[in-house]
Amino acid sequence: MSTELTVGLWLAAAYLIGAIPFGFIIGKLRGVDVRTVGSKNIGATNVFRTVGKKWGVLALVLDMMKGFLPTLACKLTQADAIAWLPLSVGIMTAVGHMLTPYMKFKGGKGVATGFGMMIALIPCHCALAFGIFALVFAMSNYISLGSCTAAAFLGVSVWVPVGSFKGYGDLPQAILITFVAAFVIYKHRANIQRLLAGNENKIYLFKKPETK
Repeated sequence: MSTELTVGLWLAAAYLIGAIPFGFIIGKLRGVDVRTVGSKNIGATNVFRTVGKKWGVLALVLDMMKGFLPTLACKLTQADAIAWLPLSVGIMTAVGHMLTPYMKFKGGKGVATGFGMMIALIPCHCALAFGIFALVFAMSNYISLGSCTAAAFLGVSVWVPVGSFKGYGDLPQAILITFVAAFVIYKHRANIQRLLAGNENKIYLFKKPETK
């Protein structure tokens, strides 16, 4: 098989896998069209808010896996021959999630899928980013704030060598991962506006505290 065909098949498969709208499917199976309620987004956060906590967690895991598994599979089988292909595959899964052809090219914000892709590529950076996300979310109850903070951290920290990742030594990957992180933050621009205005919706993992 030619290199061009190999690359084309991997990228096409990654895009179609990333495009699977798990949040929408889960909502539909539970009798909810997530496109018409809450933030009207098909991502895990809206599923969590409008369908239920366990279903939101399921959507989160599935969205992460569709970024993680294709990227990891490509990294394990193709990285020696085509070094840049695993990152490209991961990016295509995130693009598929955000611009899914199954839903007229309207999708989610790409946080979970992009994070799954980055776990496969830079696990040490992602472990730190997840810790930051969890801390910010626990303190604020804003998933959007935690997501943007973690994305910003990844966009900066990816330039620092950690584990097997060489930072500046992996310049193309560092540039593209920074771009993906910036695009994830851009996709949250409406959330950022609501955060600044003080009317962003909070998410409570446990029972919502009573207000007096």
